[in-house]
Amino acid sequence: MGGGGGGSISSSDMRTLEDKAKEKLSQAAADTSRHVFISFAYEDVDEVNLLRGQAKNDKTDLQFDDHSVKEAFNSNNADYIKRQIREKIDRCSVTVVYLSGNSSKSDWVNWEIEESFKRGKGVIGVYKGDSPPKSLPSAFSENKCKAVKWSHEELTKAIEAASKKR
Repeated sequence: MGGGGGGSISSSDMRTLEDKAKEKLSQAAADTSRHVFISFAYEDVDEVNLLRGQAKNDKTDLQFDDHSVKEAFNSNNADYIKRQIREKIDRCSVTVVYLSGNSSKSDWVNWEIEESFKRGKGVIGVYKGDSPPKSLPSAFSENKCKAVKWSHEELTKAIEAASKKR
């Protein structure tokens, strides 16, 4: 009368299954895009929109989910704006700062960098051209953030590294 033994798995088979499951989960994590907040001076919105578009293009290896501000908040209340930006930063693992002559003068870019660090986020910079602008946002320089050239490969590596470092 008792049942047969068909329901048990040997410990070595169990370990093999666990190893395969861990490997699949690891691959899935590596294949998922990172959640990124892009900090930039509003004067650079056209170039930042180009960066956003490249990240959505299936034909490039640059991939991230952009949770940054797309439309200016219709408010003059700085506390309200900061609260809204904090919520967006909280959804991300990395803040990418678009470095330009405009970003170095922006109080908002400096605040977003400082807030990202306070919230435990990785921060990197990206610039167009052969070298970063001479003048960088003070919070970027003070925190010795890494800046990379706007290239899909370099930016992808930098986002991944900043995500793991935080």
